[in-house]
Amino acid sequence: MREWQIEEGIAETRAMLVIDGVAAAARLDWPGSLAAGEVANARLIARGTGSRRGTMRFTSGEQALIDDLPKDASEGAELRVIVTRPALAETGRLKLAQCRSSTAAPRPAPGLAEMLRGEGEDVRVVRRFDPDDWDAIIAEAADGVVAFAGGSLTLCPTPAMTLIDIDGTLPPRALALAAVPAVAEAIGRLDLAGSIGVDFPTLPDKSDRRAVDVALETALAHWPHEVTAMNGFGFVQMIARLSRPSLLARLAADRAGAAARQLLRHAEAVAEPGALLLTAHPAVRIALRPEWEGQLAARTGRQSRWQIDAGLALAGGFAQAVPL
Repeated sequence: MREWQIEEGIAETRAMLVIDGVAAAARLDWPGSLAAGEVANARLIARGTGSRRGTMRFTSGEQALIDDLPKDASEGAELRVIVTRPALAETGRLKLAQCRSSTAAPRPAPGLAEMLRGEGEDVRVVRRFDPDDWDAIIAEAADGVVAFAGGSLTLCPTPAMTLIDIDGTLPPRALALAAVPAVAEAIGRLDLAGSIGVDFPTLPDKSDRRAVDVALETALAHWPHEVTAMNGFGFVQMIARLSRPSLLARLAADRAGAAARQLLRHAEAVAEPGALLLTAHPAVRIALRPEWEGQLAARTGRQSRWQIDAGLALAGGFAQAVPL
């Protein structure tokens, strides 16, 4: 059985693909900024002379790049556009969202459930996933390390691409082939897209490189992408349409915010009676917005208290019930 489950949390919506009881893929949406599929009127605030490229500003104040401006559009003009890619936070910079001209009626960006149904998937909104499955996915995204029999993957988002490095104790050919299923699974679980570089062990023999290419093609047959053949240094590059940040990129860009959302998820699940005591690193407390705490109170009907512990890791926060 194949089913996408949707969990509507505080400050985030989560999606997890479950195939025969196994968590196979995930997506994560953080509302509050431009997202792919949103149609709105925006103002042209900058345009190069004779260029079809420019910068649009939306009513929220957020800006987006556009590259198909009408010839007669001048700075200050209001245009109807559709967002094609959200902003991407990368080390040392923020890449603005992207948009293009549109004649469609204004509409918000589709939520995860609507997006997945539009892709022909079976979708069910649930109160809560299996907590172990989701926590394991978030741990992989936070650590950037995925273990497999005989080795491990180290994943790192960079401004140019997401890099996947393969290391292990097996002989090079065996290690490369053993890594292929792990790479395919990590792409789904962490919602990777855009440009992805995979650094396999160096394989001097062309037949060995070809064997890895074939295995990778088979493992990723379900995923629309383009891929290069492995070069002599073991490097493979894949490119897939990028319409949202991966889980890896989201957590790398805002670890404290991600930890705050995860803490709220755990707090919602506390079953014992009493007030909620949230213990967290100070950066997590700062990242948790007052309106999120208000949503926690509305969802649980409980008061919350805080205990700040600078000795905790960002992801080490926890929630428990205490007497009123």
